[in-house]
Amino acid sequence: MKISRVRPLVMGTPWRNLTFVVVETDEGLTGVGEARMINHTDALIGYLAEAVPNHVLGQDPFNREKIVKAMYMNDFGRGGEVVMSGIAVIEMACWDIVGKALNQPVYRLMGGAVRDRIPAYANGWYTVERTPEEFARAARRVVERGYRAAKLDPFGAGFYELEREEFLRSISLVEAVRAEVGPDFDILIEMHGRFSPAEAIRIARELEPFRPGWLEEPVPPENLRALKKVAEAVHQPIATGERIHSRYEYRELFELQACDIVQADLSHFGGLSELRKLAAWAECYYMLMAPHNVGGPVLTAACLHVDACTPNFKTQEHFNDFADAWIKGAVEEYPEVVDGSFRLPDKPGLGVTLREDFIAEHPRQEVRFNLFEDDWHLRQQAKSG
Repeated sequence: MKISRVRPLVMGTPWRNLTFVVVETDEGLTGVGEARMINHTDALIGYLAEAVPNHVLGQDPFNREKIVKAMYMNDFGRGGEVVMSGIAVIEMACWDIVGKALNQPVYRLMGGAVRDRIPAYANGWYTVERTPEEFARAARRVVERGYRAAKLDPFGAGFYELEREEFLRSISLVEAVRAEVGPDFDILIEMHGRFSPAEAIRIARELEPFRPGWLEEPVPPENLRALKKVAEAVHQPIATGERIHSRYEYRELFELQACDIVQADLSHFGGLSELRKLAAWAECYYMLMAPHNVGGPVLTAACLHVDACTPNFKTQEHFNDFADAWIKGAVEEYPEVVDGSFRLPDKPGLGVTLREDFIAEHPRQEVRFNLFEDDWHLRQQAKSG
């Protein structure tokens, strides 16, 4: 079996363009991959236009490691986000083809399930007016949908530190959510790498009464010793990793013991096998895995296969019940969250089939993604209707 063709397809939403990749073979089997690039969709498509003829066409999709090695090493560059995303969508699609060829779900080919259900937490639910009342109402909808955990970014404009008024308002939003969801619901705090260590520590101490399940990316990702400074000063678990794109970059994080929960994004990290390798390494440091996922149906399905067979998995991020839920229509059967968890995939390959007509009906949009603007959440609410 040889790879004969690779086709990218882009589906747009008001705030994210999803790039699907269809990998075709000379035996008629096809596989799919997906990545959500942040303002870099053209860069991904451009990379694939060159990398596919050089490294992918004519290869056996069973030889995933060979293909990944060629894409990572043979261009003599370094694997940043664009390259690792290009590798990921091809590797993902190859796993899909292999699973279909062998009539097995991918996770069974990666070692088999170590759990019966896959816990999930909600994201994308809080694009409302930044008042305690509106955040509480939005949180109630998450509980009613059956989730037992949710993540929120309560912070407005500010970099390194918040003005006093904004600081107090951000704390009040978390307080309102905790009062609404009760003590047994897990609240996860997203910081998006905004803060200096001192400000992150100050915020963490104010949030302690509301018992957040973790603090995510409290400082920018470039300086891991700054992250360690925060981790040593706060009582909440530290989560990070969505902007770290290779195993080699994780070495210092692990050696510093600077986090508790690893959030590598499968679609920016070279694919399923790379994420499994990272998870095994993280397990040696007693760290848990909570894969980052702002993607659509294919990426969500791919994450579930890694989650199913990863012993140190914690929980799976999921946007698509609250942010543009209509994108579920891009596949014939979307994996749904029921009572706070996904069920194990049971179909061959990744278990999802693209509806290319649906994707064509929702073309790419002009998206300017900037979480650091103070009105970003409100603009997304207006765009989504």
